[in-house]
Amino acid sequence: MSIRVRFLPDDITVDAEVGEALLDVAERAGVFIPTGCLMGSCHACTVELEDGEVIRACISAVPPGQPEMTINLYSDPTW
Repeated sequence: MSIRVRFLPDDITVDAEVGEALLDVAERAGVFIPTGCLMGSCHACTVELEDGEVIRACISAVPPGQPEMTINLYSDPTW
């Protein structure tokens, strides 16, 4: 099942499959999400979903049950 993933603030949209790693989706879309530990504990890959939920992109995948998801990218000069 295909889901449309929208990355803000640049409004870049790409189709992704349920279960596909968010970092892979972002890379395919040409969107940079910084990473550090790749285990979710350093918080470098923190992004916010449209509903306000904060997730770690390095340990998250495209969820089922919705036709579209919006990801707000943080701008953290540390990473």
